[in-house]
Amino acid sequence: MIRFPPLLALMIAAPAGAQLLPSLPAPVAGLPDRIRGAVDRVVETPQRLVEAARLDRVLRLVRDSGGRVVRDDLGNAARAGEVVLTDPSDAEIAALEREGFRTIERTSIEELGVGYARMAVPQGVRLDRALARARRQAADAAADVIHFESGGMAGGVAMAMQMPPAPAGTTIGIIDGGVGDAGVRQMGFASGAPRASDHGSAVAWLVRRGAPGARVLAADVYGQDPAGGGAVAIARAIGWLAKERVATVSISLVGPPNPLLARVVAAAQGKGMTIVAAVGNDGPTAPPAYPASYPGVIAVTGVDARDRVLIEAGRASHLDYAAPGAGFAAPDAAGRMKTVRGTSFAAPMVAARLAAAGRATVDREARKGRGYGRGLVCADCVTRR
Repeated sequence: MIRFPPLLALMIAAPAGAQLLPSLPAPVAGLPDRIRGAVDRVVETPQRLVEAARLDRVLRLVRDSGGRVVRDDLGNAARAGEVVLTDPSDAEIAALEREGFRTIERTSIEELGVGYARMAVPQGVRLDRALARARRQAADAAADVIHFESGGMAGGVAMAMQMPPAPAGTTIGIIDGGVGDAGVRQMGFASGAPRASDHGSAVAWLVRRGAPGARVLAADVYGQDPAGGGAVAIARAIGWLAKERVATVSISLVGPPNPLLARVVAAAQGKGMTIVAAVGNDGPTAPPAYPASYPGVIAVTGVDARDRVLIEAGRASHLDYAAPGAGFAAPDAAGRMKTVRGTSFAAPMVAARLAAAGRATVDREARKGRGYGRGLVCADCVTRR
């Protein structure tokens, strides 16, 4: 087990969520103000410690999953015993079946015209070795990689500001955990979903801070599944939101690239969908975060109460906007206000403003600053301290 210095250990030591462990350092929100302020002043967080914490998050998820999550050939958390093919041919399926793979499901996301197949790996073969075999037959063979929530919550109280109402008919989608608000229409894409979660509830609430009166649709990709948050679930969720003609979607999840998800994101964008995604909390030297790094996705970072980019903010291949990511509170699944921290909570506010006001207006609203991309958005959507 990896050992951490006392401060970092305190930062990452938090109870696991209902379905997976939050990204570093979600529990910072629960620290006393004097300690949290000290953490914010640490500009040069040792990157090896951030990397160690990210690895530990994956290892703990694998350990606690009961065998349903393993590491793929790149070391990422992935659903055990399955590979995913994007738009496979009959010949590719047949070749893999001859090698001992079994077809679990072959279907398509009809709204987006993207097909995929889930294949069970041969008995007794490790996922990393199965992937090597599968890629000899199908170039787009990949693991069903897990995406992590990019923020966390702890006890706290704060008041919200009120923005102007969104235009009538504004609809915004979120892909996250389930939502505790009965007024949100939800669909499940994992076993036991939709199931109200603290993280999803906070994200849905923040959408309405940036676009009061907007209709919110929530796709729960976690439910009660220890292997929830996979690329296939997220791809199917995007397909559902496309079918519902949702034009703007917020995703506060972070993971590695995946061929199926990349294809689905591009197809949804081709139909006019704007996808907004958080850059994650794994630090500025972490690998680029996805889906934020896919071309055309609006990548969002977070700032603290003093409008400084969060020290733990990750990165994408590009950066579009910043928004508040700390120093305020949002409701959990039971409606209790809790302090939040992470880029998770910045992305929905940017998505809301884009849906309510449009890109040109958001660009005019955005306040310029170092590390903000095109600018800081929605600085007044919440009251920060």
